[in-house]
Amino acid sequence: MTPRGVGIRMEYTTLGDTGMEVSRICLGCMSFGSSDWREWVLDRDEALPIIERAIDLGINFFDTANMYSRGESERVLGEALAGRREESVVATKVYFQMDDADPNSGGLSRKAVEQELDASLRRLGMDAVDLYQIHRYDFETPIEQTLRALDDAVRRGKVRYLGASSMMAYQFADALHTSDALGLDRFLTMQNHYSLAYREEEREMLPLCQREGVAVIPWSPLARGFLTRPHEQIDATTRGETERRLYEHPYREGGGDEVNERVEELAAEKDATMAQIALAWVLGKEWVDAPIVGTTSVEHLEDAAEALDIKLTDSDVEYLEGPYEPVRLSGHEHPADTQPW
Repeated sequence: MTPRGVGIRMEYTTLGDTGMEVSRICLGCMSFGSSDWREWVLDRDEALPIIERAIDLGINFFDTANMYSRGESERVLGEALAGRREESVVATKVYFQMDDADPNSGGLSRKAVEQELDASLRRLGMDAVDLYQIHRYDFETPIEQTLRALDDAVRRGKVRYLGASSMMAYQFADALHTSDALGLDRFLTMQNHYSLAYREEEREMLPLCQREGVAVIPWSPLARGFLTRPHEQIDATTRGETERRLYEHPYREGGGDEVNERVEELAAEKDATMAQIALAWVLGKEWVDAPIVGTTSVEHLEDAAEALDIKLTDSDVEYLEGPYEPVRLSGHEHPADTQPW
C-alpha cells in the first residue's frame, strides 16, 4: 500500500493578472494561532508541522488575516516561513477590529489600513506582503479613500498586489471602476464564499471576476467542514460542537443535506474522501484559481492535495449540483457581520 502523501504532484497557476505563480491549493491559516481564540484552533507547536508539510507538498500560497487569533496566526506563519520567504506567496487581510478599546483598529479608513498593515508586517516578520486584502466592505468609509490608502501602500513597497473579499457584486464593480477612473492599483483577486453547498456567487460575482480578469480564491470550499463527513456526524466534531457560526450559514437549506449525501455516495464510488470530491468540484470550475483550504491535521492536508488528481466527469458534476436550490446570502451581511464567517 502506497503511504499517504507519497507521489503527490502539486499543480500551479498564474494568479489572475498578478503574474505570480501559486499552488492550486492555498493553505488557509485561520486554524493556526491560539486555542484561546477558538477551541478548534491549533497552537504554535501543533501548527508548525502542518505548515512544514504544506511546503513539502509544494504549496507556496498561504492566506491569513490580522484578526485570526488576534494576530497570532500571522506570527506563526511568519515563523514557519522564516528563511523561505521568497519562495512563498503570502496573503493577509484588514478590516475587523483588533482592539476593543480602539475603534480605529478596524474598518478601512486610511488610519486603519496604514496602522494595521504595519502591525501585520511586524507579526509576519516581513518587509512586504504579496497580497493585501480587504476582509469585508466598509460601509462607513468611502471606497475612494480606502483605495487611495491601499494604492499608497503598493507605491511604498509594503504591498505587492491588492485583493478583496466577500461583498456584493455591485460594490466590487464600483471599486474596480473607481480604481480605473483614478489611476489607482485595482483589486486583482476576490476571496469569496463558494462551495457545492453555497453557490450564490455564480449569479453575479463570479461572472464579473471572469470578465475583469480577477483571480478567484474561494474561502470555505468545504463549507466549514459540512462537506467533509455525513451531515448527521457534523455535531460530533469539535468545531461542530463549539462554533455557532457553522450553522449560521445556509448549508443545510436549499437541498444542502442531499448535496452532502451525493458527495458521500460519489466518494465511495471513487474510493476518495468526501473532502476530495468537494474540492475536486471547486477545482474544476474555470473561474477558480486556488481554493483556500484550512486544516487541523497533516492527514487532511494531504487529502486536499490529492484532490488535484480527481477528475470529475460532466455527469458527476451534474449529479452533485442537482439538489441545489437558491439560498439566502451568507458571508457579507451588513452591518451585523462583525466577525469573519
